[in-house]
Amino acid sequence: MDTLTQPAIAFDNSYARLPARFYARVDPDPAPAPRLIAWNAALASELDLPDLAEATIAAVFSGAALPPGAEPLAMAYAGHQFGGFVPQLGDGRAHLLGEVIARDGQRMDIQLKGSGRTPFSRGGDGRAWIGPVLREYVVSEAMAALGVPTTRALAAVETGAPVWREQGQLPGAVITRVAQSHLRVGTFQFFAARRDTEALQALCDYAITRHFPQASGPADLLRHAVAAQADLVAHWMSFGFIHGVMNTDNCHIGGLTIDYGPCAFMDAYHPDTVFSSIDSHGRYAYANQPQLAVWNLAQLATCLLPLMQDDQEAAIAEATEIVHGFAPLYEAAHRSRFAAKLGLAEARAGDDALAQTLLDRMATLGADFTRTFQGLRHGTAKAEFREPEAFTAWETDWLARLEAEGSTPADAQARMARANPAVIPRNHRVEQAIEAALQGDYAPFQRLNRVLATPFADPAPEDAALQDAPLPTERVRATFCGT
Repeated sequence: MDTLTQPAIAFDNSYARLPARFYARVDPDPAPAPRLIAWNAALASELDLPDLAEATIAAVFSGAALPPGAEPLAMAYAGHQFGGFVPQLGDGRAHLLGEVIARDGQRMDIQLKGSGRTPFSRGGDGRAWIGPVLREYVVSEAMAALGVPTTRALAAVETGAPVWREQGQLPGAVITRVAQSHLRVGTFQFFAARRDTEALQALCDYAITRHFPQASGPADLLRHAVAAQADLVAHWMSFGFIHGVMNTDNCHIGGLTIDYGPCAFMDAYHPDTVFSSIDSHGRYAYANQPQLAVWNLAQLATCLLPLMQDDQEAAIAEATEIVHGFAPLYEAAHRSRFAAKLGLAEARAGDDALAQTLLDRMATLGADFTRTFQGLRHGTAKAEFREPEAFTAWETDWLARLEAEGSTPADAQARMARANPAVIPRNHRVEQAIEAALQGDYAPFQRLNRVLATPFADPAPEDAALQDAPLPTERVRATFCGT
């Protein structure tokens, strides 16, 4: 593989300084004919990356050439996948190039995904085709614009090499994602399964340094992770987002949304909504996400027990209490976010019931999640219901609640404008962008990224159709992992 003399990216690779059993050092597979699809110049500036020529961007962020200071590696981790434990997973198609210090002082990973085989590939080709690359780019950047903690998309590059999947031959691509780290619950499980207490302690110390420097030890790390996950999942729920594959290897220790595979935003609301093609039993349905977060955190707690106290019974009691703290934290975050979606100045007793009644009627009558809440702001929500009188009856109680706290319509509208997006990355629009890209047309992909960068603003007239719910013939009923 070629090594570039430029660009001078200021790598400082702390993970590569951890013991060798934390990863496998492996170079990306060189892309034979890289071509740039998208470059997130604003994010590159935040990362304090140098100005790069387009050809250099394509080469570096496809794996065709390594910049000086990069130390490519595949991270080791384990994980529960749909409840079944796999003691070794790891980055099977991703390469951590290294870390940089952003302009705000935050240490950030730069990772290629879809960049070839590693020792953790388990028979896979380590590649990605263009569909999941564009999906992750669009959805992760939309999540960032919505204010949800997430990995970010820095670049998308065609590799020039075909990828074979069930659909046949497809164009290969690599996405570069950026994150405060790629530490997962599964990273801790990897060493816990091997009873490697020394590595667990090193990982715990490292996670505290990267994410929660105020934490005083393993119990405090767990406490902070619980709080971060509670806030994250409440944030997801407020936008109708379904991760789709909340395995422990996809549960980020710092509370980031990570690994956008069969993820989706709901159109018509129903708590049992599932999109993931591999979630045949609905384990990761929309309404199940809070309880699955608790389940994942319990696995983290189990890993940390050997580090917490010498008295294991006392350690179990302490860890159990911390994990049980998820419920009140989540409920408070959920209540606060839905109060804002209803335009309320603050959450009060009874507001949960007010929000739930609306959601129940939405589920019964097939109302669109995003359009209903956006419609509250504009006075058009009733049109989302097959039986408008069901909304009208609820609206009377809602308006009385606003009046009781002294909120004017203008006050409520301002709060709703900050909590209810006008546009989301709807599944059918993402699929349309992917289909167009397969024909060499990236205009729909670029349009989505442009409009979703300001999701709370009403789009320009020429982009207003991106607010529309799908027609029956446009509905996407299943989403797929990128492997």
